[in-house]
Amino acid sequence: MNDMQVLIFKTSVKSHENVSRLTPLLNKLAGDGQWNFALDDCNCILRIASGVVKPDEAINLLSNYGFRCEELN
Repeated sequence: MNDMQVLIFKTSVKSHENVSRLTPLLNKLAGDGQWNFALDDCNCILRIASGVVKPDEAINLLSNYGFRCEELN
């Protein structure tokens, strides 16, 4: 079993409308309730709690929908 880890990304997702558009995709990738955006943060942070999601998967998902996404360490 994989250990749960929290992946943190800086994104260009700025609105609740954008989050709504991404919700079904992120639910499919990470699971419902396993991710969230901090839109009030200047970096529009996306956090994903998962033992299986790889950073590239999240970056590619957002990039495919026109958003910048880069992992923060």
